[in-house]
Amino acid sequence: MTNLYRRAMDALYLGCVLLAGIAMVLISVVVPWGVFTRYGLNSASSWPEAMAILLSIVLTFFGAAACYRLGLHMRVSFVRDHLPVPLARVSDLLAELLMLAVGMFMTVNGFALCQTTWNQSIAEFPALSVGLTYLPIPLGGICLMLFVIEHVWIGRAPDPFASETGHGGH
Repeated sequence: MTNLYRRAMDALYLGCVLLAGIAMVLISVVVPWGVFTRYGLNSASSWPEAMAILLSIVLTFFGAAACYRLGLHMRVSFVRDHLPVPLARVSDLLAELLMLAVGMFMTVNGFALCQTTWNQSIAEFPALSVGLTYLPIPLGGICLMLFVIEHVWIGRAPDPFASETGHGGH
């Protein structure tokens, strides 16, 4: 059962990384286009800034969940690193439970935000629902909660970029 869950989390992690990566690439194309139309053509496009903001939401929430899974996020662990091993384990569990609460908050309130704004549209993209654009918030929260469950139940996932000698590829 644990192997099945780990494989499912590997697939979810890959999905999060792909979504965040695609969003980053698209931002890298859209922003220069906006600059080019404004300064090169002297006729600014109205959509690149709005598109970059929407893509940033995708990048942020799916990228953050993926980084959390592998422990690549920013954290302060000075005190925890100097605790006796049993207290450090309690501290780790408490941190995971707090992250579970963050994921729950993102999910519950994110879905409420999506529902509240579903019938609103974005000026630059009139056919696009504001609620749809906020969907990465609760979906990222679900991913985060599933990764927390993985950490508590199975342990932190191994770094897929680390070689067998233990030297990472980043």
